[in-house]
Amino acid sequence: MRALKYYVACTVDGFIAHADGSFDGFLPDGEHVADFVESYKSFDTVLMGRKTYDVGLREGKTNPYPMLRSYVFSRGMKASPDPNVTLISQNAVEVVRGLRSEAGKDIWLCGGADLAATLCKASLIDELVLKVNPVLFGTGIPLFASAIQQSALQLVDSKVYGNGVVLLRYRLRG
Repeated sequence: MRALKYYVACTVDGFIAHADGSFDGFLPDGEHVADFVESYKSFDTVLMGRKTYDVGLREGKTNPYPMLRSYVFSRGMKASPDPNVTLISQNAVEVVRGLRSEAGKDIWLCGGADLAATLCKASLIDELVLKVNPVLFGTGIPLFASAIQQSALQLVDSKVYGNGVVLLRYRLRG
């Protein structure tokens, strides 16, 4: 079974973006970026909520991760703007269960607080990898858009970068 990893940048106060979806304040440069790019090698599939996908789409990127099989989860989009990006409009939990049962590398949940909450409630997230940026937003889009069950976490790895970003890797305990 492939692992689903919610690998996402966040603030110290737990937000993945401002309320409008922007993320100015996150550090765009530094060692943490090179490590993140290196982590791509462990994935062959990426999952995105529509709002996360829209970030790249606004910049003209219809397939922001062409090296990965890409899935966008949206109840509102009618069609994918890219033939290499699969649009999923219903049954997200069943689709992800199916993807996890396939042979292959790990699956990256790169964003989408709504999607993350849905998948967490279904106990489908195996690992939570946080790139904690040294900034407070005060308000915005949280890691999970709705209440999730309390979950024990096991710290698997951590790394502190010179620019203040902290990488925390947790395994979710059943």
